[in-house]
Amino acid sequence: MQGICCGAGRSGWWIVAIAVGIALITALGCAGGPAPDGAAEAAPVVGGTAALAAAAVQGATPARAADLEQPPPTPLRPEERATIELFEQTRASVVYINTLARRADWFRGTVTEVPQGTGTGFVWDGDGHIITNFHVLADASSVEVVLDDQSTYEAEWVGGSASHDLAVLRIDAPPGALHPVTPGNSDALLVGQSVYAIGNPFGYNATLSTGVVSALGRRINGLDGTPIEDAIQTDAAINVGNSGGPLLDSAGRVIGVNTQISSPSGASAGVGFAVPVSTVRRVVPELIATGTYSPPRIGIRAVDQGLTRRLGIDGVLIAAIESGSGAADAGLLPIEVSRNRIVALGDVIQAVEGEPIRTLGELRAVLDRYQAGDEVTVSILRDGETEDAVTVQLQ
Repeated sequence: MQGICCGAGRSGWWIVAIAVGIALITALGCAGGPAPDGAAEAAPVVGGTAALAAAAVQGATPARAADLEQPPPTPLRPEERATIELFEQTRASVVYINTLARRADWFRGTVTEVPQGTGTGFVWDGDGHIITNFHVLADASSVEVVLDDQSTYEAEWVGGSASHDLAVLRIDAPPGALHPVTPGNSDALLVGQSVYAIGNPFGYNATLSTGVVSALGRRINGLDGTPIEDAIQTDAAINVGNSGGPLLDSAGRVIGVNTQISSPSGASAGVGFAVPVSTVRRVVPELIATGTYSPPRIGIRAVDQGLTRRLGIDGVLIAAIESGSGAADAGLLPIEVSRNRIVALGDVIQAVEGEPIRTLGELRAVLDRYQAGDEVTVSILRDGETEDAVTVQLQ
């Protein structure tokens, strides 16, 4: 009896193991959840047991089908699509400008070129002319222009006007690499219309910012103190490095050259200014042809503005008249000085075509609207009386 019992114990353990295994499999299969109507009986075992077993090995929760599905892309609004298309169509016209400056090492007796700054420009025509700001290139010994495809060219100086903060470079690039901009009409702008600036703020290339025309007809100072007329004010973000880049209208046409910001911190505060493309159209062809821009003149030299203020005079006091000039033909009179004393005050220019003139810079800015050969009416103060009928031909 003892042996039977022991025999039964040795030979029957596997029977018990099989029974326990079947019970375990059945329990694990039930853990997969009840099978849906019409599903195969093995489905809970495959879907539940195998997945749970794999998850138990890997220490992870099995993924559900809903978790693997990606949400559909959000459809773009029409105005978003228009902005994207504008950027893609115009970005190839915008260039990155690196300026280098010479630095002398007197200890080693060497002169090297080191990075000086960065800025923005844009392709003006198929001849490789690049427009940027005059101040971007100030004190640079050499300039590199990087196109949108990252090809780099050494640029040559063509010409510039500090009065308008405009400069022209030229690169020897194949025609296929050049994508000239399309000039727009800055004279037809309206406050509130959308504008777009593309540039390289803080060295981040191909950066787009958007805004509106905040104001028109602003007067800002050029590098030599001559006011830049009809500047465009915008709230599109313009920062260091944006200088020289294009301001575009909603059709992707250039309406201005971004040049200045008004900010105590030196960063964009929502008040930026651009030289209007009407000025660019007038100045750039002459810069390309001659290297300099000569605004129309009436043929005078002015008394120092500090002395004019001390004399309590509001306007441009004439110091001298150029022989054969329009001012000479019109009979304008200069100041007379004898033994460092003023004998006769001379004429004071106070308006041109009804536009008030207070400084020599304002006189230059107003005359810049005209061309050599034009005649303008100049209002002058002579012997304490204003004369409005003096006609002067510009040179």
